[in-house]
Amino acid sequence: MGPCPAVSWFTRRAKCLVLLALCLCVLAWIATLTNGPVRTIEQVVFTVSQVSSEGKKDMGLKVEEGLGSSREATFTQLDGPTEEEEEEEDEEEEERGTEKDQNPKDTCPEESPLLRGAIKLSFEPSLTLDQVTRANREVAEGQYEPADCTARQSVAILIPHRNREKHLLYLLHHLHPFLQRQQLHYGIYVIHQAGEAMFNRAKLLNVGYLEALKDYSWDCFIFHDVDLVPENDRNLYTCEEQPKHLVVGRNSTGYRLRYKGYFGGVTAMTKEQFHKVNGFPNTYWGWGGEDDDLRIRVQLQGMKIVRPLPNVARYTMVFHKRDSGNEVNKDRMRLLGRTPQMWKKDGLNSCSYKTVSVERPPLYINVTVDIGKPPATARLQPVVPQAALR
Repeated sequence: MGPCPAVSWFTRRAKCLVLLALCLCVLAWIATLTNGPVRTIEQVVFTVSQVSSEGKKDMGLKVEEGLGSSREATFTQLDGPTEEEEEEEDEEEEERGTEKDQNPKDTCPEESPLLRGAIKLSFEPSLTLDQVTRANREVAEGQYEPADCTARQSVAILIPHRNREKHLLYLLHHLHPFLQRQQLHYGIYVIHQAGEAMFNRAKLLNVGYLEALKDYSWDCFIFHDVDLVPENDRNLYTCEEQPKHLVVGRNSTGYRLRYKGYFGGVTAMTKEQFHKVNGFPNTYWGWGGEDDDLRIRVQLQGMKIVRPLPNVARYTMVFHKRDSGNEVNKDRMRLLGRTPQMWKKDGLNSCSYKTVSVERPPLYINVTVDIGKPPATARLQPVVPQAALR
């Protein structure tokens, strides 16, 4: 009779330990389903196992065996986050990203704090495209926008081009930091005329306008010659309520306006203003006349040309020889006399061309186009070449 009470006590103790262990396993399973503090339960389970094994090692082993696959499943969950937990973390990250997108940046100040005013320009013969690219890492596929504020205007810079690679390099070298200091969202489009036909600046600018709008609904368009580099970053490349002429003076004219009514070199117009005048004419092949035609169109629509201050709107012209295929257009005066009758027919609504390619290197969007050939009646005359810069 002596051993019976001891066996009975031992049996009751074992039953209690088994029940306690089962309860803890159930709690661990529930905690796993509800993403609770699983690590804490793991510690408790191991603590109970250790306590039972100190007095009754055999019974401790039996408890572990009794837990079976449930305990193994629980510890598998403890090794790392479940798929559900990972999905929830991903959803939380997406929500945080959405909240960030829904909190827009402040609008950039009306006057950028980054402006420097007059800038000393340099035209190093050894300058390379790779150097300019590395200096403008924030520019991607020809576009840039400020990181810390929302630009007041989105501006497309349109540059007609053929056989002026060095001039284009100089312009890109100075124009990118110039525009970034003005805190603009901008894109630079180089419209390259394919083939050897007579150059047509005006038609290339019409093409650039139409192609740029395929990328983005730009607020403002800057029509920019490749050989003119701005000297002062307070000469803002933005549009106003009236068409704006930005080249008041340049080094080649002693920083004076070329002539009264001059509207060439670099001009700025909104989408609405440019549509209102039906863009540039397409019929000016060779050098001269197209910028005066645009001025007449602006005046016919009752708009006025505005200009920045003369000490701000200053440019350096990179001198060059007159291009072959860009001789003076002898028909320009006759065409200007017909502008009041022709502006509605000749312009954006009659601009036909074939896109050869659209390439997007880091610093600009290069649009190569076939714009056809001048009519056989077009008259051109050679001009005396200008002195080369370097």
